[in-house]
Amino acid sequence: MRAGLTIGEFSQITHLSVKMLRRYHEVGLLEPDRVDESTGYRYYSTAQVPNAQVIHRFRELDMPVREIKAILATPEPEARSALISEHLRRLERQLDTTRAAVTSLRRLLGPASPPLQVELRTSAAQSTAAVQAMVDQEEILRWYDGAMTELDAALADACLSQSGPPGGLYDNALFTHERGSATVYVPVTATAPAIGRVRPFVVPAAELAVTVHHGPHDDIDVTYGALGTYVAEHALAVAGPVRETYLVGPPDTADESAWRTEIGWPVFRTGIRVSG
Repeated sequence: MRAGLTIGEFSQITHLSVKMLRRYHEVGLLEPDRVDESTGYRYYSTAQVPNAQVIHRFRELDMPVREIKAILATPEPEARSALISEHLRRLERQLDTTRAAVTSLRRLLGPASPPLQVELRTSAAQSTAAVQAMVDQEEILRWYDGAMTELDAALADACLSQSGPPGGLYDNALFTHERGSATVYVPVTATAPAIGRVRPFVVPAAELAVTVHHGPHDDIDVTYGALGTYVAEHALAVAGPVRETYLVGPPDTADESAWRTEIGWPVFRTGIRVSG
């Protein structure tokens, strides 16, 4: 009677190398069906092929061994799906980061951009509905999406309409220490409701150096760098959160090239429009 598939035969069937099969045995991820006590040879069964293929696919997606073990050890389909979904979301975030880096590099290394258009402007105080929190830099996009969804729902429940484009205030510590205060807000004409995390908030008046970033945020860091350089070279900078105003964004159009984000950097004084 056949003892089972040798490690070489099992490797050929599953496309997992002999080296990896030995490694997976050592860490308890994929143990052989039987190990010959006298020779130490590993033997696998054909029933193990599907699990081996699942492991192969997960490893192609860079899933850590401990997470694969947790998935294979979880009998409930919903729990398994939740574990897999979390890893896929992590991969999507990594892909977004890679895309943003490539976009920024192309812009930085490509032909020189037109001169930065900067306007020195006094921004009046503004009544808004807002969500505020201390946020880690790597979580800011996810937090922003959740906060904006909550703001939209709160204004709908209160039958309030926004009176201008939404915006955000981002503390310097978010960039210098990778964690800081963030506020996203929607201007309203009446007192904002206090629902969930949503609270009334007055965006303070400020003097700003303002420019507009065109397109998606993949390379918005380049626009930030150009505006920050302008402010530093003109000795205008003061302490305070940078603010963004989302003039045109995903709620307005699916055409990313049409998106417009106004960036406002706190400065000493106001004046006329100038070119950097």
